[in-house]
Amino acid sequence: IVCVWKLPLTFSQQAAVVSIAHLAVLSAGAFLLARGRKLSIPLSTLVALVASLNGWIICWGAGDWFGALGAFAWLPWAWWAAERTLDPTRSHWRFLWPAPFVYLLITGGFPYTVLMLASVVAWLALRAVFEIGTTDTASPARISPGALARLTRTWPLLAGVTIGFGLAAPAWLALLDYVHGSARESLHPSAHWQWLVPWNAWPGLILPSWTVNWSNFSSRFVPHGATELASGLVPPAALLAGFFSNGRALLKRIRWELALLLVLFTLAMLPTAGVFRWSFRWLPLLHLVLALCAVEAFASFSQKQRRFGALLMLLLIVMLIIGALVLRTGGEHLFPLAWIFLGLALGWFVIESLQLSFLRAWAPAAVVFATLLATYLCTSPNSDIPKYNLAQSLLEPQPLDPQRLYLSVYPPPENFYRVEAKPAPVGQVVRPGSTSMWAGLRFVNGYSPIRPAGVAREFASAIHGEVDPDLAKWLLQREAGENGLLERIGIDGIIVARELDFIPQPAAEWELATENDEGRVFQRHGEAMPIVRSVNFLGKNSIAKIIDIVRGRNWVSASVAAPDGDRPALIAFSRPFFPGYRARIGGRNLAVFSERNLIPLVEIPPGMHGRLILYYRPDWLIYGGALAITSAAVWLISAFFALRRPIQPV
Repeated sequence: IVCVWKLPLTFSQQAAVVSIAHLAVLSAGAFLLARGRKLSIPLSTLVALVASLNGWIICWGAGDWFGALGAFAWLPWAWWAAERTLDPTRSHWRFLWPAPFVYLLITGGFPYTVLMLASVVAWLALRAVFEIGTTDTASPARISPGALARLTRTWPLLAGVTIGFGLAAPAWLALLDYVHGSARESLHPSAHWQWLVPWNAWPGLILPSWTVNWSNFSSRFVPHGATELASGLVPPAALLAGFFSNGRALLKRIRWELALLLVLFTLAMLPTAGVFRWSFRWLPLLHLVLALCAVEAFASFSQKQRRFGALLMLLLIVMLIIGALVLRTGGEHLFPLAWIFLGLALGWFVIESLQLSFLRAWAPAAVVFATLLATYLCTSPNSDIPKYNLAQSLLEPQPLDPQRLYLSVYPPPENFYRVEAKPAPVGQVVRPGSTSMWAGLRFVNGYSPIRPAGVAREFASAIHGEVDPDLAKWLLQREAGENGLLERIGIDGIIVARELDFIPQPAAEWELATENDEGRVFQRHGEAMPIVRSVNFLGKNSIAKIIDIVRGRNWVSASVAAPDGDRPALIAFSRPFFPGYRARIGGRNLAVFSERNLIPLVEIPPGMHGRLILYYRPDWLIYGGALAITSAAVWLISAFFALRRPIQPV
C-alpha cells in the first residue's frame, strides 16, 4: 500500500491497484487450497475464480470494504496451511505453516474474517477427530485409545493457529479495547436484522439479477438485486448435478464440506450483533466452500455426468427466467443478462458433447469467468455503495491551517456528497470522513466504524464523521465562546457545510477565513492554539510556562515549568483521549485523566519543571506486544530447527 501511494495515480486508481493486488493474492490462495486437495489445474482455477471474483468480493470487498478484502485474501492461505498441519506424513514442524497467514488475516482488520477463520479451524479439528472410523461406545465416560489418538492429531493445527493469534495479539486486543463502551457495542436492535440474506434471494446464486426485498443500512426493506450471490453459474449447477446423478457417493465423499456449507448457508440468514452484524458478510466463505464442493463433484463425474451438469444448468436458467417473469423478481437487469447466461450454458453443453478433452477440461472455468464478467458488465455491482468524486487537491492543506484543530460540520456524505448529488470534485473544505489525514490536518471528527467512546459519543458523530446537526448547532451557539467546551478541548477552527445555516457564536470571537460553494471556514481570532496548553478550567490551577512543543504520532513533549505555591498546574493536550495515555516528567510518572473523555489532562505539582512527555502506551499494546514477540521467537526458533533437518521428498 505504501508503494502504491507513492505512484502518480489518482485516488480511484490507487484503490483499484490495491484491490487488484489483493484479489490476486486471494486467487492464488484459493488455487493452492484446491491443488492441495489433489484437484486438477482447470478445476483449481475454477475455485480461484469463484473465490476472488464472486459477487460479494467484487461488489463489497473490492468496491467498498477494503478491510474485508485485505483480510479475506489470506483466509484460503490459512486454510491451506491448516490442512497441511493435519497431514501425518509431514514432519513434526508442520505446525509452523498456519502462523504467518493467521497473523496476516487478523491484522487485516475485519473481525468477521477472524470469525470465519475460527469456524474453519473448528471444522478442520472436528473432521480430524471424527471422520476416520468409529470409537467404542460401550463405555461413554471413557475415551477409547483410537479416539484419543485422533484427538492428538489436532495439536499441530491448534499450535499453529495459536502462534498466529499470538503474533497478531496487539491487533485483536486493540479491537477488544476500542469496542468496549463504543457506539458499535450499543446499536439499536433493528441493526441486528440489517443485511441478512433473505430466504427467497438464494436463486441469485444462478441468476444475480434476482430481486427481492433486503433490509438495508436504514433497516428498511427495499428491492435489491442478488449480485452478492453471483458465483459463476457452474458451482451450484455442478453440485446439484452430482446429487441427482450419484447423490449417495457424493455425500460420502464431501459430507464434511457439505455440513460446513449448510452451516454457512444458515448463518447468512440469521441476525447478529455488534462488530459481527450484517450476516451477509458470511458470503465470501460460502462462495469458497460452494466452489470446493462443486469441483469435488466435478472430479468424480464421468463424461455423461458432465453433459448432464451442463444440461441441468441450462434448465435451471430457463426455469429461473420464467420464475422471475412470473414473480416479477427479475430486476431491471434480467435482460440481456439472461440471454448471455443461456448462450454460455448452451455453449458449455455443446463443448461437453465434443471429443476435445482440453476444451472440456477448461470449459467450466471459462464459463465461470465469462458469467461473472457478464454479471458485472450488465448490472450495477455497487448500486448500494455511494461513490465520491474526491478532489485530488485533498493532498494539500489549503485553504485550511495545519496548526489548527478543526471541527467539521456537514450532512451525511452518503446522501449529499455522492456523485449522484455532487458530480464535481468535493471535499476541499469540509474534508468528510478521514480525508483530512491526507494533508496532515487535525480534525476532531472523522470516519470510524466502531466509534469508540469519547468524541464519537460526546458529539454524537456517525460512522462517516458527521456530527448530529442539532447537537452541532447547540455546540456552535452555546459552547464556542470563551471557556466553552470547544475552547477547552482546543478547537480553534470550525467548518460549516453550505447545506447548514448556523455559524459559531459569539461572532466577536470568530472570523470567516474562507468560503466557497462547499462551505465556510471560521477561525478564532489570533494565532492557532498550541497543542499543549496550561489551563485553569475550574479556577483551582496555576498557569505553567510551556515552551518547545514537539509532537509525534503517538506522543507529545514540551518543556513545562509550574510556578511555586500551593496550586498545581493543569496541562491540556489537544488530541483525542483514549485509556492508555501515560505521562512522565523528570523521571516521575504522573496521572493522566480527561476532559469528558475528549482530551488528555495532566496535573503538574507546584514548582515542578522539566520535560513533560505524554505518550500512548495502553495495556493492550504492552501485553499484546510481549505476546507477539514471544510468539515470533517461538516461530523463528522452530523454523530454524526445521530448516536444519534434511529435506524429505513429498
